[in-house]
Amino acid sequence: MAEVAIQDPDPGWAGEFGRVAVELGALLGDRVWHIDHIGSTAVPALASKDVIDVQVTVGDEAGLATAAERLAAGGWRVRPEIFVDHVAPGTPESEREWVKRFVAEPEGHRRVNVHVRIAGRANHRYALLFRDYLRAHPATATAYGTFKRRAAELLSDSLASYVELKDPVCDLIYLPAEDWAARTGWTPGVYPRAMS
Repeated sequence: MAEVAIQDPDPGWAGEFGRVAVELGALLGDRVWHIDHIGSTAVPALASKDVIDVQVTVGDEAGLATAAERLAAGGWRVRPEIFVDHVAPGTPESEREWVKRFVAEPEGHRRVNVHVRIAGRANHRYALLFRDYLRAHPATATAYGTFKRRAAELLSDSLASYVELKDPVCDLIYLPAEDWAARTGWTPGVYPRAMS
């Protein structure tokens, strides 16, 4: 069973993402629209597992398959059993909106989770809005970090149980984030090929 360990924020995570993004960009070439640092390690001062989460944005379903193939050819491990994200309440329920490819780091590489998602789909928006809302609301980020530490203490020997408990808490953050996005005009945008 995978263990859950939450650690203090590491200012080096941004630089580690940058190195991973360059590596992924070289493998993926022109199939990718954008490579983003997402998840807790992308939010300054947020406690996290020491795993860099990356969102690779592609244009369509064919892009999902091509990205997974190119990463696998580069030694990354495609996890075919993870092909869809959980559906947040009040969001589109169609599986089409939540489909993805999930890829883990090559053997011996630092821990990385790569989520390949389609531009404009609900799960693509969720990841970016969740990150940006926490960046803009440090008190919420601190409260979320406290929850993660306590959940990890209770479920330290079961990553699956930890994730199952964490998903609805993320939704509790995401739902007011949508209101914030509406008030501020936030959008995930359509990006040129770049990394952030």
